[in-house]
Amino acid sequence: MGRGSYTASDWNKLKASRGINETSTATTIFKNTTMKDYCNPRLINMRESCDSDDSPAATPIIIGFDVTGSMGYLAKELATNALNKTVTEIYRTKPVTDPHILCAAIGDVKCDKYPLQVTQFEADIRIVEQLLDLYLEGGGGSNGGESYHLLWYFAAHHTNTDAYNKRHQKGFLFTIGDDDTHTFLSSAEIDRVFGDKVLFQSNNPLIRAASEKYELFHIAITNARQWKNVLPGRVVTIQRNQISYLSDIIIAILEMSAGTKLQDILRRYDRKSAAVLAVALSDLALAQA
Repeated sequence: MGRGSYTASDWNKLKASRGINETSTATTIFKNTTMKDYCNPRLINMRESCDSDDSPAATPIIIGFDVTGSMGYLAKELATNALNKTVTEIYRTKPVTDPHILCAAIGDVKCDKYPLQVTQFEADIRIVEQLLDLYLEGGGGSNGGESYHLLWYFAAHHTNTDAYNKRHQKGFLFTIGDDDTHTFLSSAEIDRVFGDKVLFQSNNPLIRAASEKYELFHIAITNARQWKNVLPGRVVTIQRNQISYLSDIIIAILEMSAGTKLQDILRRYDRKSAAVLAVALSDLALAQA
């Protein structure tokens, strides 16, 4: 997948047609009450990011976000602001070539019915259209974490990209949420979510496998206590009231990965925004490069 290109006019038309505005709530934006079949990882062999006439050098980007508990505010920010801003800024600043974006809703494999949902890799307004198809289950449990590691498994074993196959270039994978991650996937959990018959998988091998094809980052909302050990040098921490900076953080990470210095990025912002971003991005290994 990944044909066409993204335009601001398409975004405005979609917002108008869906009645989406700043006063919309997560429940009025995300109306599905169950997972759609095409988002079910158990029914997916491969998600593909392929080069085309529209995208001759496709860059796969996966954005996975926590949909447990009270995290509807994160889904709302993505739908009303962050995703559109991220795509348009990628096209404007060009930190990567021909972005193909896949969105994923992350829950808790230990207690949720639908702990992972994934869209297609897309390059046009279908990025947002498919985001809006995701079901906000709102589950999770007080059991020490959520299942962000499901997305690492999916990226490693159920995505196929021309960036990696043809050019030996990695894509990018972002997880976003306010909890720790569980430390392993059991064979039963992998079978239930993906239908794969494999052995127990702990996080370090999952990270290594996903890192073959993707640069992994986590954006922690308030809570980063575990993450700095899980993904050292790849963690950004923001507060809940700073969620509007989400797209700026993603773009900054892409730019720094391409060699742009953090101080050069911060010059584009006013003093307040630059201060927030400087603190959030300071722990990244990229910021010290």
